[in-house]
Amino acid sequence: MVSGQVSLLHHSALNSSAFQWFGFSSSASTRPNEKETAQSGNEQEDRAEDDAAADEKEASVSDEINKSDLQSDLSRDELVKLVVEREELLKLKEEEHEKMKDKVLRTYAEMENVKERTRREAENTKKFAIQNFAKSLLDVADNLSRASSAARESFSKIDTSNDASGAVLQLKTLLEGVEMTEKQLTEVFKKFGVEKYDPINEEFDPNRHNAVFQVPDASKPVDHVAVVLKAGYKLHDRVIRPAEVGVTVAVEQRVSRQKIQTP
Repeated sequence: MVSGQVSLLHHSALNSSAFQWFGFSSSASTRPNEKETAQSGNEQEDRAEDDAAADEKEASVSDEINKSDLQSDLSRDELVKLVVEREELLKLKEEEHEKMKDKVLRTYAEMENVKERTRREAENTKKFAIQNFAKSLLDVADNLSRASSAARESFSKIDTSNDASGAVLQLKTLLEGVEMTEKQLTEVFKKFGVEKYDPINEEFDPNRHNAVFQVPDASKPVDHVAVVLKAGYKLHDRVIRPAEVGVTVAVEQRVSRQKIQTP
């Protein structure tokens, strides 16, 4: 709108210049006559009217420009207000996005923890599913071990030169069968993660040993396993039966306790 008004002013200015030039040309004659003078007067009146109209148009254009500037200022204020509102809305959206992102990350981390915990529980369930069954077989393993030890000890004392009935051979076959059964049971235990341990001369550990009695022995360190009554068993890394042991104590300590207990 402003550019059109400026063009109108420029066109008016050109017309005014043309009139001025025409008047200058008519007055340049050294011998003006009455007709030319009259024409010059009319032209001057027309030129004055044109100048007045141009001044009026120029004032109108100036007013419209001022109005346009005022409207532009109002629009700028509204635009600034709109930008501020948009920035506040964008800030709120960014805060909501950060909260949602944090919530998603926390949920993802919690899901990963649940997944890992479930995996460990499933592995432990699989590893220790036979724990009760294995514990029920430990007494069987103990009896086989005692039988093979007793048969071996008895066989070593037999005089084979006076065996006319073949009893020694039968006893030897029985001993080999018991030992083979014990060995096979041990291999089956090992296959499923059940392992036997003998803690002789180990330092006493309440998680692995069950102290049944005390042994005064100056030749061994205090609080060490001196005697093993029953071997211990583990299922993978878990003790399913602690070993029953006798633990060493200091000799002086043992004597002092006996004196205290004597009436």
